[in-house]
Amino acid sequence: MARTRAKPKAGMTRKRREALAAYAFLAPDTIGLLIFVAIPMVLAFGVAFFKVDGFGNYQYVGLANYKLMAGDDQLWASLKVTAIYVVTFVPIAFVVSFALAMLVRNHFKGIGWVRSAFFLPNVVSLVVVGLIWQFLLVDKRGALSKILAPVGLGDVSFLGTPSLALGTYVVISVWFLMGYQMLVFLAGLKDVPKELEDAAQIDGAGSWQRFRYVIWPLLRPTSFFVVVNSTIGAVTGLQAFDLVFVLTKGGPARATSTVVLYIYEQAFTFNNMGYAAALTTVVVAILVVCTGLMFGFTRGGRFDEN
Repeated sequence: MARTRAKPKAGMTRKRREALAAYAFLAPDTIGLLIFVAIPMVLAFGVAFFKVDGFGNYQYVGLANYKLMAGDDQLWASLKVTAIYVVTFVPIAFVVSFALAMLVRNHFKGIGWVRSAFFLPNVVSLVVVGLIWQFLLVDKRGALSKILAPVGLGDVSFLGTPSLALGTYVVISVWFLMGYQMLVFLAGLKDVPKELEDAAQIDGAGSWQRFRYVIWPLLRPTSFFVVVNSTIGAVTGLQAFDLVFVLTKGGPARATSTVVLYIYEQAFTFNNMGYAAALTTVVVAILVVCTGLMFGFTRGGRFDEN
């Protein structure tokens, strides 16, 4: 008796179903990026060629908004403040969060509580964080002033002195973000094979040698992600506006006026929407160039020897 060949089941193949599932998972992010990032960027680029007063009046001015930047001293001062903030915040946050990750890497009693305590600031709104620190740093009456009074530093105004305000802002930013970056480093440390460390230890490698030749090379992709992420966050992230706006509003004497805060002032304080849009496109272009250079020097974030 001849055997009949089984007919394929009607409907979609498994490969097609998996592809549809992938598109379904990607769709929310894609739509969100399109609505909240791509379209606003295109609109900002278009508005940059107009003089907009915020009351519906548009006047085409060509490249006038971009030419205005060259003679804007406050813009250059804000860019300088942002640059100082980036070159201090990024390495300090990197070292502190990495040290915390190494500290809580191995299990001990109460490790969950310790990790949660380090991460706790990150789950609080930055506005609340700013208000808490503002309360702690109130001149002469804040908790920190009372603690430092016995050593003669009770009268120091950390947020009211131009030479101290930016440093205080950096310290608070590091305190806020160190828990998040610690978790990123912990995830990277989980991928370091324990067998390699054990083999190195059997071969006589000390703690420093195991870190230098085993852990660090395998952790370079994670470190690259942390550096890129914290650099972008330092320029345009929430702490670049929310935190500084609540703490100092850019003062004193514009010592903490970041470029994002300056753009906000141009748009919503002085109603120079066109100029603010032009500033935004330039900041985005600078970030794209800097990020592109980082990826270029690291071959797209790949650190393999071959």
